[in-house]
Amino acid sequence: MDVARRWAATLADTKGVSLPQEQLEQLLLGVAQDAVRSEPDHQAAVLRFTKLYSASPVGIALADADGEIVEANEALGKLLGCSPTSLRGRAIPDLGSADHDVARLRNGLSQLRELGRQTQQERLLLKHSEEGTLWVDVTLTDLPGDRPGSSYPVLMVADANEIHLLQERLRHQNVHDPLTGLPNATAFGNALETALAGSGGDQVALVYLDVDGFKVINDGLGAGVGDQVLRGVANKLKSVFTGRHGGSVARLSGDGFAILLRGEFSPTQVIGLVEQALEELAEPIYVGGHGIGVSASAGIVVRPVAESRQEDLLRAAEIALHRAKEAGKAQWMLFDPELDARDRGRYQLGAVIAGALENGEFSLIYQPTVKLANPDQLAAVNAGLRWNHPEKGELDSDEFYPLAQITGMTIPLGRWLLAESLAATARWRNRFGDAAPDVCVRLPNRLAIDPDLVLLVKEQLDRHNLPAQALRLCTDRESVLDPRCGEVLDSFAVLADLGAQLVLTISGSADLELIPQHRLPVRHVILSGAVVDALADREDEADVRHLCQLVARAKELKLRIGAEGVRSHEQAERLRRYGVLAARGPFVADSATGDEVDELIERHAH
Repeated sequence: MDVARRWAATLADTKGVSLPQEQLEQLLLGVAQDAVRSEPDHQAAVLRFTKLYSASPVGIALADADGEIVEANEALGKLLGCSPTSLRGRAIPDLGSADHDVARLRNGLSQLRELGRQTQQERLLLKHSEEGTLWVDVTLTDLPGDRPGSSYPVLMVADANEIHLLQERLRHQNVHDPLTGLPNATAFGNALETALAGSGGDQVALVYLDVDGFKVINDGLGAGVGDQVLRGVANKLKSVFTGRHGGSVARLSGDGFAILLRGEFSPTQVIGLVEQALEELAEPIYVGGHGIGVSASAGIVVRPVAESRQEDLLRAAEIALHRAKEAGKAQWMLFDPELDARDRGRYQLGAVIAGALENGEFSLIYQPTVKLANPDQLAAVNAGLRWNHPEKGELDSDEFYPLAQITGMTIPLGRWLLAESLAATARWRNRFGDAAPDVCVRLPNRLAIDPDLVLLVKEQLDRHNLPAQALRLCTDRESVLDPRCGEVLDSFAVLADLGAQLVLTISGSADLELIPQHRLPVRHVILSGAVVDALADREDEADVRHLCQLVARAKELKLRIGAEGVRSHEQAERLRRYGVLAARGPFVADSATGDEVDELIERHAH
């Protein structure tokens, strides 16, 4: 405008004089030169844009006001596998691969045209002339046109195919198990949350499944074989559950899997699928010439979606799985709310054992063992534990020892039992002298295999100034056959050398033969279970023959033989006739307190 005004003034100031053509041309040439000199930046900008547009590694398409491409650079043609000229005349939305990609481009153009809103970078699929589709990041913006207020769409496209595929691969790895390809625990948790988010009358089923004895496969045949077995398990589970009631299978841990179902089904239908899966797993998986059969245990919970919470479902499935394993493995167990309520009470009891021990809620309870040839004479006193619970009253050891095993309190309880029983023995010896009986302590399995057992016994004997002969330590088949049997046998050998009397509880000939087989330094055996119960009411010939064989074999091994669980004097007399030397049970006393044992000792001493 400044240039126009200046030259208009010049041309107007001619004072009515008409200029010759040559002079007017010179004047107009001056106008043109002045105009050119007044827009040097515009020319440079055009040159810079043209060079950038041509050399840019980003694909660029210039379009008309309707979004039809009028020019495309080399980078866009190369990206889409075609020549730039072939893109001319195509509408920008038509570059999209699928309907939703086309719709997103069309929507971006509409936003740009009507609202002047630039499209933020979006990732979508464009058509590729050779490879079919290509993941790209696109930006839609506009450039001002020649006329004031006019603008034209510009599409900028950057290759994102490799980045997208890498991100998808990483995302897949993040939510999938790398060994089996199944969803992992994170993905399964998300799927369960989604399944419970809906409404309606659908059921949801959760199945926890563990391979039984997988450690045997892994350690025996190697981790590589174990991995192939797990892949085989995953494939079998998918073949049974996938496609049924929206079933999905996930691997949660080493040999632990989970199955999620949602739909209209009954517990019976879910159980049928689980049984089918267990049958499939029992079929051998062949790896490197080995036909490997797999058994599994499964915990099942089925509930209406509307009544389910994620935490409750997970807990219920885990509890059901534990019950299946406790029941013998290779089977399923359906979650039982009533049984769960009872178990919660038991587990609450197990959780407070440590505090109860510290607060003095445990006491010793005794079972006197008498000589059958002279029932008035005490042979030994068996010491056990009783829990004087402030709410539940007196609890016998069989009510809390299994819980102590779970919570790791077996050893503290065993240590306390040993210390207190030896303290009582020392008191009896001081009071009654030689009339005081030996004390017999039954070792819990966890204490029997403890490597510090010898040190513990020696410390307590020294503390109470007792000879080792005053202590009888009783164990059973389970402890002798423990995988850590070497430590048990070493401990027993040292304790026997100290003078402690070792006792083995047996129920048959196989148990008795453990003594010579493992060279156990045992001096006493205690008959228990069916062999004793068989003589409670009568004398069956086969039962008597079995008992006589046990007694004869015990004598061959120079063992003293006793019995536990004897209910009546008649039963005690039958056992005596066939060679049993001592016994304990209700025929003497179900149990006795420390004071009652004092009275028994005093009476028997006289």
